[in-house]
Amino acid sequence: MDFQLKSLRLAEAAAMSVPALAVLVADGFEPGNDALSALIGRALGSGDFKTDAGALLSSYGAQGVAVDRVVLLGIGDGAAHRVRKAVAAGVAALKGSPTQSLTLCFAQPVDAAAVCAATLAAGDAAYVYRTTKGKRDNPKNGAPRLTEVQIGVPNTALAREAFQRAVGMAAGVELAREWANRPGNHATPTQLGQAAQALAKLPAVRCEVLGPRDIAKLGMGAFQAVAQGSRQEARFIVLRYDGAAKSDAPVVLVGKGITFDTGGISLKPAPEMDEMKFDMSGAASVLGVFRALGELKPALNVVGLIPACENMPDGGAVKPGDVVTSMSGQTIEILNTDAEGRLVLCDALTYAERFKPRAVIDIATLTGACVIALGGVRSGLFATDDTLAQALVAAGEQALDPCWRLPLDEDYAEALKTNFADVANVGGRPGGAITAAKFLQRFASAFPWAHLDIAGTAWKGGSAKGATGRPVGLLLQYLLDQAGPAPGRAPKGGKAAAKSGQGKRKRA
Repeated sequence: MDFQLKSLRLAEAAAMSVPALAVLVADGFEPGNDALSALIGRALGSGDFKTDAGALLSSYGAQGVAVDRVVLLGIGDGAAHRVRKAVAAGVAALKGSPTQSLTLCFAQPVDAAAVCAATLAAGDAAYVYRTTKGKRDNPKNGAPRLTEVQIGVPNTALAREAFQRAVGMAAGVELAREWANRPGNHATPTQLGQAAQALAKLPAVRCEVLGPRDIAKLGMGAFQAVAQGSRQEARFIVLRYDGAAKSDAPVVLVGKGITFDTGGISLKPAPEMDEMKFDMSGAASVLGVFRALGELKPALNVVGLIPACENMPDGGAVKPGDVVTSMSGQTIEILNTDAEGRLVLCDALTYAERFKPRAVIDIATLTGACVIALGGVRSGLFATDDTLAQALVAAGEQALDPCWRLPLDEDYAEALKTNFADVANVGGRPGGAITAAKFLQRFASAFPWAHLDIAGTAWKGGSAKGATGRPVGLLLQYLLDQAGPAPGRAPKGGKAAAKSGQGKRKRA
């Protein structure tokens, strides 16, 4: 997808010869003397169009307007979440058409957050999965037709930085969605490692992929236990983005990479088991973040860790009641083999200590209990550090990728006690998302730590089945908020401040 930011007012938009034009109209619109203003005024006056967020009206052959097809989109008060809703509706209306290029024009001045929301919403709505579909060039099989989006604003200087962030973020979200959407036989641990290695072509990104022997040498007994029931070899992926001085402590992101989860010996029910291809959405989000970091080049250091394997029930699989030794030396009684995500994550958290991180954030489709608690609106957040938690919550709100903090009271750890090991891997149904977090907390005492349970937000089911790319937006916003000034770039308002004019960015 090509994104362009250009200076564009309604009079100029009316004279443009473009395939499709969508005009975003906020409350309080005051018509000018141009043809588009006249069209909007007539539509509002007739009552056929309202500025409520998501309201839509299509027009063909409007007098004085060069483009044949114009879509009017209401954005309410112009807040970012209302702009997102409007653009999603507009792109959806055009998705079945042969339109390859869309111009989104704001009818009134808007803030940078609205421009960011419009860019992200356009990329999100235009995405179509096609990796395993036949006849890729056939639009009936899902081949995308929309390949270019222009964002028109009255003043580009005020929106350029937000636009550039949004383009990088959109690239990361798309990559995360793509890998999470792939079926298990097209997203094996080996293939996930290859996807990570491909990211090493980006500026300042390095990648190392460890195999079963390396994992065994590290003493990752919990990770090995999950992987031992599959014919697919496990991979431990280490990504590094070096955007700051070596002395700067990195932020470490740990993504759960269960490329398919049958539940192991504690086998899941058959209905909807296919959705367990999404169980590596945490890993996919880490890949997406690094894709965006390579584009945006912020001044900070980031490490990405992905323990990748399948959870399968063959004759060599770990059994309920087995006791394994984690990399930390703590022993774990595996009471339920379907609580495997915390087993691979705990060894990755121990591995993270070697980087002396400023913070560690793990991301996982960890518990159905979190889905019951928060649904698909907010990701669950657990944290041992208030400053880290507050920063993540704020980043989620700004990125329209919200989370909600849940407790870590020590009393919840009582449920994980066992007579046969240092800790059990499950603690029963009550407070299941919290006891899972309490299990992970045992392996995260050496650094400020946060855990994002994305079981309810990483994908949608039903007719809209597919990955959402969350929480790439939240994570990127948090990282960008932590970054210092980029090398060679003056602070905002200095001599190197962005100039107005046309800009173009491309994402894969």
